[in-house]
Amino acid sequence: MESALSSALQLLHQPVVLSWSDTAPDGAIQFGKGKFGCVMNLFAAAAKGKAAVCDRETFGCFGGGTGMGLGDQYQNFPGGADCFCHFLSSGNQGFPRGEGVASHMQGKAPDHFLSEFMKGERYVKTPELVGKKFLQELPLADVPVRYAVFRPLSGVAAEDDQERGLPRIVTFVVDPDQLSALVILANYGRETLDNVTIPFVAGCQALGLMPMKEAASQTPRAVVGLVDLSARVNTRTSLGAGLFTFSVPWAMFEEMEGNVPGSFLERDTWRELRGH
Repeated sequence: MESALSSALQLLHQPVVLSWSDTAPDGAIQFGKGKFGCVMNLFAAAAKGKAAVCDRETFGCFGGGTGMGLGDQYQNFPGGADCFCHFLSSGNQGFPRGEGVASHMQGKAPDHFLSEFMKGERYVKTPELVGKKFLQELPLADVPVRYAVFRPLSGVAAEDDQERGLPRIVTFVVDPDQLSALVILANYGRETLDNVTIPFVAGCQALGLMPMKEAASQTPRAVVGLVDLSARVNTRTSLGAGLFTFSVPWAMFEEMEGNVPGSFLERDTWRELRGH
């Protein structure tokens, strides 16, 4: 479908629709079974016009499988959730269980992963805090279908039926000016000022789990993503540097589409900011 928002914002990349289905689009890109990969690269492929999918055997990484609503894959992290809690924080060095797991991964896992596993990503101060504020608060989902499906918006019809009532999420890839415009438009017709959220989650979770949660709300909010440093590293080649994601459930996307005419996007400040 055509998007008034995409035109008004002058997006470099296509908006991407994330949905869930038992069937994959013809020719969809997919990681090999059990192969490591970043779900954000599947998303980037869709932003460039190609369909991409993952399932419970091809989600690329544990955070990605979790982020796509394919169950709590952190339980399958090497050494389980305890080792993940150390991985995200101070590392598994000095943690007996983690050191044992690391010894078994020597020569099998990539050196970069082993280094992060032992020394930690240091994104949360302590392993205990990871368990409390991350694993317990993440709105886990286990969708009753096989695939998480990424498609460019241009290849999606507005009247597409959703399988088993599962949501559709629309994600924009934006620079800081475009992000500012979307934040304004998300609040444009609302009675409150807090219709956008920036959660501390992985890049894929900011366009999967978190907007899925919002889709269940009577007044869904938009979710800003790509504040995950690891995801930013993984997408700077495929998408470009200095970008963020902005994700909304389909109903909010339609709301914002309908608010483009007559809004600031047709006025001089926005035109001046965009250089025309």
